Amino acid sequence: MLSLLRALENMQQGVVLLDEDLQVLVCNARAAELLQAPKGAIEVGRSAVKIAAEIPALSQPGPDEGADNWLTHLLTRSSSFYQEISIGNRTISINSTPLDGGGWLISCEDISVLTSLKRDLAAQNSRFESALANMPHGLCMFDAEKRLLLCNSAYARLYDLPETLTRQGTPLIQILDYRRTAGNEPVRQEAYFDVVVEAALKGSAASQNIPLSDGRVIKITHNPMESGGYVATHEDCTESVRAEEQIKHMAGHDPLTGLPNRMLLREKIDRALAHSGKMSALLCLDLDHFKEVNDTMGHSVGDLLLRAATDRLTNCMGEGNTIARLGGDEFVVLQENNQSRESASELAQRLVDAFGQPFDIDGQPVHIGVSIGIAVAPDDGDTADSLLRNADTALCKAKSNGRGNYCFFEPAMDAGIQKRRKLEVDFRQAIASNQFEIYYQPQVNTETEEVIGFEALVRWHHPERGLVSPAEFIPLAEETGLIVPLGEWVLRQACWDAASWPGHVRVAVNLSPVQFRSHSLAHTVISALADSGLSAGQLELEITESVLLTDSETALATLHHIKGLGVRIAMDDFGTGYSSLSYLRLFPFDKIKIDQSFIRELGNSKDCAAIVKAVVDLGSSLGITTTAEGVETDDQRDRVREHGCTEIQGYLFGKPLPLSHVEALLRRPPATIKGDNS
Repeated sequence: MLSLLRALENMQQGVVLLDEDLQVLVCNARAAELLQAPKGAIEVGRSAVKIAAEIPALSQPGPDEGADNWLTHLLTRSSSFYQEISIGNRTISINSTPLDGGGWLISCEDISVLTSLKRDLAAQNSRFESALANMPHGLCMFDAEKRLLLCNSAYARLYDLPETLTRQGTPLIQILDYRRTAGNEPVRQEAYFDVVVEAALKGSAASQNIPLSDGRVIKITHNPMESGGYVATHEDCTESVRAEEQIKHMAGHDPLTGLPNRMLLREKIDRALAHSGKMSALLCLDLDHFKEVNDTMGHSVGDLLLRAATDRLTNCMGEGNTIARLGGDEFVVLQENNQSRESASELAQRLVDAFGQPFDIDGQPVHIGVSIGIAVAPDDGDTADSLLRNADTALCKAKSNGRGNYCFFEPAMDAGIQKRRKLEVDFRQAIASNQFEIYYQPQVNTETEEVIGFEALVRWHHPERGLVSPAEFIPLAEETGLIVPLGEWVLRQACWDAASWPGHVRVAVNLSPVQFRSHSLAHTVISALADSGLSAGQLELEITESVLLTDSETALATLHHIKGLGVRIAMDDFGTGYSSLSYLRLFPFDKIKIDQSFIRELGNSKDCAAIVKAVVDLGSSLGITTTAEGVETDDQRDRVREHGCTEIQGYLFGKPLPLSHVEALLRRPPATIKGDNS
């Protein structure tokens, strides 16, 4: 008996043994300590009634319905009774167990830590459930046997699942079977599990866009768990996928005719040349007298004529031929796997005959014609560049022969090459003797039409030829590498010129991809700013996507360095490249300039309007300024303003002008700003 009492005194739990009359038979000191009983309240021989009267905490209501408190339960019931009571800042559990033959065993224990843990766990579960319920994307968790462990309401809404299919233990196959009847199953059932395989192979999360039969696209991100199950998020990315597809299509196609553009054509030529041993012919077409039609009858008629020419070209084509539009009235036909030069000749003659017939444009006959230059691979070139160049050389010969005919490339056609060499010599001399001048075209705020900046555009004053078009000498400068010294001069001169402008007026300078090959570009920018005193925030550098197509890591590092100086970076000709969207993820551009080809078609093409709206919305969501280029009419201005473009640039607000006109432009109302047509 003595050893039993010692054991009771050493217990962490309080123990009280009552007889059938509720008198204390045995108790330990721990019970009095836990219940904070007055001295002598819990002793052998005392009744539970007196103990309850001296310990207020024992009067707290019990958990069972009908049991008011601990004492009334002992008096009226014969079943076990568990109760948690608060004493001070502690929680004490009391467990009352009836004994055979009468009497009770009362045990009590400090469960404060456990109660706190339960409370924290409940709060954590509540936060988890709240987060799960308010997630914008669907979330689901399956075990190794592909049985549902949990899902949120967004997941159920995404697939219109009934409540019975969102319960724990539901097999995945039942959910997929239901989705099949509901009409929102994956277009390719096996594609649903492709991402599972990919994640398993990687041992980490994998994502994939899954097209559904109802037209939506769901991005599933699958993350395997160590237990063999997985967690997956389901995001409806239909709109973003459609927008990206639209812009991607736009990047490879001409917006007016829908034909492949130069970039997509080059890809097709490269693929054709990769099939060694097979001949391919490249036909460069130029519409005769198109410029006269465009000038005399207007651009709208010219656009209709280009579309009609596209239809006529398509009708003349056979299998394996690709038509592309390079711009203006220049078309290219790639004739793959032709067996002889005769087949190219037959196609060319068919085209000459077809274009010899008048076009009916809005009920009015329009007579043009076509001249064609032909280069045949591999004899006339084994790269896209060489084939295009030689076909264009042959086209020049065909046009010089009187138009309305075709001509094959011959090595003797060297006159054009000699002319180009002469131009290169003149260009080098122009750099040495400073024959260049910068013209400035204003950029205005869309809402206020206030001038907020100028784009610097270089002009070449040739001593014999007069003003040479940038379209003629810029490609030459890039090909020869002379664009580097020319670009540096333009940058430095533009900074000097802009240093005297008001602080809110920026100057935009174009950077060529060739300039990024020079490791001194960032130093040149720093030097130009320091020498001129121009604020870095007033300088804006415009690049095209081609800057990032090769060695993008180096180009991005250079751009980040320059942007770190406070210089603004703009992506020019947005939408005409292939991967514009992906580059917006790689670099935080300050501005995207929507190419004028889309602005020109705003009033005529729903596709162009949708693309412009998509680009503007994209810029707005990313906090990027959007500039509409090539705005020439009030209607175009109103449309880009309606779409939400931030800035406008175009002949409506000003043509490129020499520096001497800039100060006057800044003082004049926007409606009076005009320039020369060069």
